[in-house]
Amino acid sequence: MDSRGRIIDAWMQHPSRGFLTHPMLDSLRRWGRAAFGTDFGEVPISHTIRAMDEGGVRLGLCCAWWGPHGPLLSNEEVAAFVRAYPDRLVGVASVDLYQPMAGVRELRRCVRELGFRALRIVPWLWDLPPDDRRYYPLYAECIELGIPFCLQVGYTGPLRPSEPGRPIPYLDRVALEFPELTIVGGHIGWPWTAEMIALATKYPNVYIDTSAYRVNRYPRELVDYMRGHGRKKVLFGSNHPFWPPKRCLEDLDSLNLGPEVTKMFLHANAERVFALTQ
Repeated sequence: MDSRGRIIDAWMQHPSRGFLTHPMLDSLRRWGRAAFGTDFGEVPISHTIRAMDEGGVRLGLCCAWWGPHGPLLSNEEVAAFVRAYPDRLVGVASVDLYQPMAGVRELRRCVRELGFRALRIVPWLWDLPPDDRRYYPLYAECIELGIPFCLQVGYTGPLRPSEPGRPIPYLDRVALEFPELTIVGGHIGWPWTAEMIALATKYPNVYIDTSAYRVNRYPRELVDYMRGHGRKKVLFGSNHPFWPPKRCLEDLDSLNLGPEVTKMFLHANAERVFALTQ
């Protein structure tokens, strides 16, 4: 069966204008003007749904953002998007690392009351690698709630340090100390893609999503991994609106993944990892 039209986008956001005008995203705005002739101004949620339709995306994991100074995209905003399009969007929570118990309680609320399916923390936003003690109560709660923990791995496009995104040693320690935790590393991990592949190979519950990269920019080592023993470990992600899904998936056939691996990459792996209905 053709997987187009059944795609699950493992990393996307529908941003508010406040999110997009934050100074840390200056580099992405400059790039957006050059690539698309846009500053990614405020748009209605229907714009994101239209972008999903154009890319053949059935479900999008729509994430909140929380940083040291509070929410950039709040869980309530994401919940409102999901309520508007419940068959197209799935909520992904974010919480305050500086307030561990408040963060745990907010995560419980998001999952139990709002129906969110994962937690995402962006390490560069806090300048704290994922083995920092502040994350650990949230890892334990993710395990208890039965949801994945998602994060960015690799270099940082926005104007922040990249070191917190290096998979080894930071994420390696987390996976070792929390073997029951499902971890999804977004943005491939470049320039440390080999480290991210090593962790996904070493640990049964570690996965990679391809957000923020077009197909023609996937590192060769990642494509080889997808074709071989990593066929169940890589999930499609776009990073909409910075990379719309249609543009990310241009030239997908050039990867020569074959129908079964393509199915796993585009939707079957995400259905399993995030416990989504087919």
